[in-house]
Amino acid sequence: MNITYKTDQTITTESFIDLLKRSGLAERRPVEDLECIQGMIEACDLLVTAWDESLLVGIARSVTDFHYACYLSDLAVDKEYQKEGIGKELQRATQRELGPHCKLILIAAPQAQDYYKHIGYTKSTRCWVLHGHERLK
Repeated sequence: MNITYKTDQTITTESFIDLLKRSGLAERRPVEDLECIQGMIEACDLLVTAWDESLLVGIARSVTDFHYACYLSDLAVDKEYQKEGIGKELQRATQRELGPHCKLILIAAPQAQDYYKHIGYTKSTRCWVLHGHERLK
């Protein structure tokens, strides 16, 4: 398998949705809302992709200031390509684009909890979420 990694390669909304479905991440993303998905692609600060020839097989989509914090919003790898080190390489490529003190922050999918600890992340219990339809009290 010869996987190619690219930084800030333009992808289509359709290819992103297709990968989200093939990775299993679609169940936690608004794949039915094309405007939202397009905005997710266009407004991210850092996009690292993994390709098997012309097939998008992995993505690391981040929002970052490149100096202090990088929120790794989406890390998705096609199920047919998982357990081959692609997710780890997407994260390494993301780190290479960041400043030397910039930390990676993410919210893990339920089935990926052990994976992140295994590769070196520290678990935090301090995350809070205010959903878009909710308002501050």
